Amino acid sequence: MRTQFILGTAVAALLPLVMTTSAQATVVETQRHQVELTTIAEGLEFPWGMAFLPDGTLLVTERVGNLRHVTLSGDISAPIAGVPKVVAQGQGGLLDVVLDPDYASNQFIYLAYSEPAPAGASGSSTAVARAKFDGKQLTEVKVLFSANPKWSSNHHFGARLVFSADGEYLFITLGDRGNRRDDAQALNNHNGKVVRIHKDGRVPADNPFVNQPGALKEIWSWGHRNVQGAALHPDTGELWTNEHGPKGGDEINIARAGNNYGWPIATFGVNYDNTVISPLTAAPRTEQPYYYWVPSIATSNMLFYSGDAFPAWRGDLLVTALRGSVVARLDLDGERIMHEERLFGELNARLRDIEQGPEGYLYLITDDRNGKLIQVKPAK
Repeated sequence: MRTQFILGTAVAALLPLVMTTSAQATVVETQRHQVELTTIAEGLEFPWGMAFLPDGTLLVTERVGNLRHVTLSGDISAPIAGVPKVVAQGQGGLLDVVLDPDYASNQFIYLAYSEPAPAGASGSSTAVARAKFDGKQLTEVKVLFSANPKWSSNHHFGARLVFSADGEYLFITLGDRGNRRDDAQALNNHNGKVVRIHKDGRVPADNPFVNQPGALKEIWSWGHRNVQGAALHPDTGELWTNEHGPKGGDEINIARAGNNYGWPIATFGVNYDNTVISPLTAAPRTEQPYYYWVPSIATSNMLFYSGDAFPAWRGDLLVTALRGSVVARLDLDGERIMHEERLFGELNARLRDIEQGPEGYLYLITDDRNGKLIQVKPAK
């Protein structure tokens, strides 16, 4: 899991601070727990992803291109030096961040971002870089993956990063870049795909299309619209994703090797002007969503809760929503979704990311020019 680190491991001191905020708590009743929502920090500019460091502090990305170091007392560092150049336009910018499973020994972090085309060319695409973080800056920056092709669009970058259970493979989610061509249904490009690489950037020999002529070897699954959330199932180790639909049709999928998830030939959504995208909600040789929302809640990230702070939620899937301004709790019995509860609408905020802290509390970031880090813990 991305957040299972030991509280108290030493990390170098923070850079000069740019903002501190005092905690403001609200007590909320849910179906199974009474919780306390506390604003830990604010002043983050459109934060997108976060990852806990071993000492319980966080790295937080800002879509505008900054990486910040944030404490749970509300201190936010100045921008960390060494971040790759990003195209911070539309939905693009500096996006997800994860730690290497062996971070304690190698200090590697991984960043997903919208990468500009080389000089003289136009467009951008999702890229992933690895770097060492010494507590002050990034060094040894190396681009491990760059989606093909570069595309002149500011939409649908995907860009969520998840390591496999054994820590050897890195899953990268991608979007269709907002075009309605056949890209998501073609294997000669990365648009609308989930890809899998070794954590050093090599292509795994057992990826499903490595021996198929004309197919890009990194592809793991295809037929996606815009996968902005992903997490490993705690029992099966399989990759679950959420896919941001159009007007309706947000999906939960289990992204299995070689599977086609149907976009845009089958969808439960319609265009934003209510015109039909496809008359089909199912198509031959494509997978049906495991769960879907109509109307759209605009899914962002998600996690399977595994902590002790909220025992009645253990094993449940928690999905953040932008337009819906909630966390959708999907009550799971194994892999069966039994019930949905919508949490934390009191925040009235676009919720971009959710992470589990080392103490089992939940942490949310809000998608806003004055973005907030919010702690969710049991009420006393």
